[in-house]
Amino acid sequence: MRTELLSLCPNVLEEEPMSNHTTLKIGGPCDFLVMPQSLTELKNVVSFAKENSIRLTILGNGSNVLIDDEGLDGIVVKTTGLKHIKVEGNTITAGCGARLSTLCETALQHGLGGLCELSGVPGTVGGGVYMNAGAYGGEIKDTLTKSLCLTEDGEEKVLTNEEHEFSYRSSVFHTRPDWIIVESTFTLAPANREELKEKTVELLKKRNQAQPLEYPNAGSTFKRPEGYFAGKLIDDCKLRGFSVGDAQVSEKHCGFVVNKGNATAKDVKELIAQIRTRVKDAFQVTLEAEIRYYKRGEQNLHL
Repeated sequence: MRTELLSLCPNVLEEEPMSNHTTLKIGGPCDFLVMPQSLTELKNVVSFAKENSIRLTILGNGSNVLIDDEGLDGIVVKTTGLKHIKVEGNTITAGCGARLSTLCETALQHGLGGLCELSGVPGTVGGGVYMNAGAYGGEIKDTLTKSLCLTEDGEEKVLTNEEHEFSYRSSVFHTRPDWIIVESTFTLAPANREELKEKTVELLKKRNQAQPLEYPNAGSTFKRPEGYFAGKLIDDCKLRGFSVGDAQVSEKHCGFVVNKGNATAKDVKELIAQIRTRVKDAFQVTLEAEIRYYKRGEQNLHL
């Protein structure tokens, strides 16, 4: 199959450890990792997988996922090669593989406001749209105008903002897992560049001071429960620094699980389960994991 894939996309790796491609630095090998550099290459790989009934997993920067220690079967498509960014007036169109930080920096350089809050989010545009990423009161849905995606049949489809069905850390792509985000367009407002820069620097400083960026992590581990803050609930359960193997509740921010060195997916899953049980017993609040879990035979599971 490697030869066939190489004829469709020249960037193919076999038995590649997924720990090299996730921000948690966890994950066993995948059968094939394909890194398309164009929409044509992406469509070719999608068609090949469909025609041959091969499981397809879409991965961006790997910043909001936990991949099983046994790795993944089929083809993993890493989208970071689709990183084009185009500015036209007050709109910016960005490929699914472009980093959110790069999108925000581009907006800043062109004096366009509305994305500052997302400047420190470590994912890609595609991942951000998929999750309706947000920070400091801002969310992807606030400025997104439309997205181009591929349907399960490999057909191109344009979705309006409303058709994304955005909600807290969710979008229509959660219920249409076979659709692939290709690029998204954002409509922004003119703003003073220096003021935007000051605000961005301030928010990045705040993020660096509050979050355990010195250790591999997958971002916020849990969604914010209505009326509560996950980190505070976990801290109130005396779980700051609590570990299973090398997976640890961050001592800096209890809303994060970090990899202290050699954590496994099994460690992280067990730690999340124990956190959830302790919080449920103490406060009758059920924590919902924000991280998505991928394993052989299944993908995009809730932890």
